[in-house]
Amino acid sequence: MTPPADQDADQTAAEWDAAMTGENQDGDAAAKAEDDLASDWETMVEGEGKTVDPGEMTNAARESSRVLNQDEIDSLLGFDEEKHEGEENAGIQAILNSALVSYERLPMLEVVFDRLVRLMSTSLRNFTSDNVEVSLDNIASIRFGDYLNSIPLPAMLSVIKAEEWDNFGLITVDSSLIYSIVDVLLGGRRGTAAMRIEGRPYTTIERSLVERMIHVMLGDLSAAFEPLSPVTFRFERLETNPRFATISRPSNAAIVARLRIDMEDRGGRLELLLPYATLEPVRELLLQMFMGEKFGRDSIWETHLAEELWLTDVELEAVLDHQVMRLKDVFDLRVGSRIMLNARPDSDIEVRSGTIPLYTGKMGRRGDHIAVRIDGKAKKRP
Repeated sequence: MTPPADQDADQTAAEWDAAMTGENQDGDAAAKAEDDLASDWETMVEGEGKTVDPGEMTNAARESSRVLNQDEIDSLLGFDEEKHEGEENAGIQAILNSALVSYERLPMLEVVFDRLVRLMSTSLRNFTSDNVEVSLDNIASIRFGDYLNSIPLPAMLSVIKAEEWDNFGLITVDSSLIYSIVDVLLGGRRGTAAMRIEGRPYTTIERSLVERMIHVMLGDLSAAFEPLSPVTFRFERLETNPRFATISRPSNAAIVARLRIDMEDRGGRLELLLPYATLEPVRELLLQMFMGEKFGRDSIWETHLAEELWLTDVELEAVLDHQVMRLKDVFDLRVGSRIMLNARPDSDIEVRSGTIPLYTGKMGRRGDHIAVRIDGKAKKRP
């Protein structure tokens, strides 16, 4: 048998062992919870710099690490590289361009530019003595400031003025067309591409030849607008720095017509910019659907209108006399007050329709009614 003292010692040792085992289990659980919390924090911090697999994160960390990818950012801003031609802008880009007016609301403007293309094809052939083909690439609306920032340099910018409209426009000639014109006019050999020298300013000869070409184009531009509205475009100055060719506020809308000029294996681009403020005097004419939009006479409608006019009711007033009084005297009128008229029973009476005098006559009586006998037509007042 085990002595009672030994039994108490064994029981005490067993209790100590149980207590130590429980403490170790509690400590392991606490340590594991702390490790899980530290892991969550580490995952959240790493999620700020890179995309983490959602399956490896807790809900709290997954909610805080939502990052937009590049496609979503482009879609939000409206800069979609895969957008096809003709599709409308979206996102912030659509909001920025919402204030621009599309040139399609001015149908006659495209007709004018088509006439310009035909006239320039003939005049540039006579000017260069070469086979010149002019084509219209597109017509677009753009902010003036955005256009200046998009001009590829080097280029020549010609400021033109519409005399009758008292406003300005801009013609931009790119470097390839400048060198092509110089090459053609000075007898360059065909089949050789125009040499482009970077960093060299344009010479006086180049500027003079380009200016002559612009004068030819301005004559054609005036002729293109002639059937719509007579206008004279005059050459103002030639600039090579877009900042010196500012003719409108950067936020103002303008219409840009991009022309392509081909001279066999040479050529380049030419752009015509007209601010909407310049076209404002002829805006009503540009809204027409075709040249000289006027309809012929409609005899059926004229007959119907004439018949309805004969059936129209007109209210007539017989005026005995009229008085001019001060406002003070008018306010002093009371019940029983008398206004003396400068008329007698045989005085002439004026018959009016509104404020327009029609007839004159005499006042009389027929039965129980007061009558007016028409004597003639009233004289029109000056």
